[in-house]
Amino acid sequence: MQVMKFTASQIAEILNGEIVGNPDVEVHTLSKIEEGIPGSLTFLSNPKYTSFIYTTEASIAIVNHDFVSENEIKPTLIKVENAYSAFTKLLEYYNFAKNNKVGIESPVYISQTASYGKEVYIGAFSHIGENVVIGDHVKIHPNTFIGDNVKIKSNTTLFAGVKVYSDCEIGSHCYINSGAIIGADGFGFSPDENGEYKKIPQIGNVILEDGVDIGAATTIDRATLGSTIIRKGVKLDNQIQVAHNVVIGENTVIAAQTGIAGSTKIGANCQIGGQVGIAGHITIGDNVKIVGQAGVTKSIKSNEIINGTPAFSNLDYNKSYVHFKNLPKLVNDIKSLQKNLKNDL
Repeated sequence: MQVMKFTASQIAEILNGEIVGNPDVEVHTLSKIEEGIPGSLTFLSNPKYTSFIYTTEASIAIVNHDFVSENEIKPTLIKVENAYSAFTKLLEYYNFAKNNKVGIESPVYISQTASYGKEVYIGAFSHIGENVVIGDHVKIHPNTFIGDNVKIKSNTTLFAGVKVYSDCEIGSHCYINSGAIIGADGFGFSPDENGEYKKIPQIGNVILEDGVDIGAATTIDRATLGSTIIRKGVKLDNQIQVAHNVVIGENTVIAAQTGIAGSTKIGANCQIGGQVGIAGHITIGDNVKIVGQAGVTKSIKSNEIINGTPAFSNLDYNKSYVHFKNLPKLVNDIKSLQKNLKNDL
């Protein structure tokens, strides 16, 4: 495997930074400042970690422009306006370079009716079905299944083991992590006269708009009719269940192990904590915040913060929780009052 190496001068050019030290020193990996090793790049932004700049073995350290050394420092410094933002930019650059594979590995199956753009990557043991359309610079990692009639726009990455069922549409600049399943059947069954459940065909699809991130092992079910829709900029954590005909609004973020039942509509710019349960056929407004492990059973207006099961106003929840913690004392007080009243009688 080829190791990527960067010099201090190359990094400074990317970050528009100022070099203090050897411009030709090379790095091939990244490290935390307290765990720096020769050949690694690190950064210092939090003053709490300043002492480590004098002990780190890292070869290059990114620091703020206003940093002034009080002792001898081993690493070459690259001074920038904001070390944290600069390091984040470098992480993005490094990640892009690391994953910027191009070409079609073998063996793969690509239908003769499928089409793909320029500079794509299709990993070994992947399956590309009938009439699939894949845009430019798409990365499809090994063991991925793309069903018939799927459309994937440019600059999207599907990591190993992703499954995209037929007729689904994926926007540009999306990231779908390993084990995610897009477009499996929704949970649709109807009891007959004998009490046996008969499957209702799920003939809709899933639409992911541009800039959507899907976590590992997250499942998004296809609609019964129409589409399950994940709007632009939505970020879903690992192991989330999104049921059929759900719509999630732009730039909403949802943490791991949340479950959303069918036909619920979630607004834009919401923040939903982990292990939240959301009932079906309700509407959640814009800018709503739901605290982790809440159980949402009814519709919520915009700009609310809710907590608890069943969920209600977070402010009221916190007030109630104070009393809940005092329940043993309150019970004892009531028993004491009852005893005193009985004695008085």
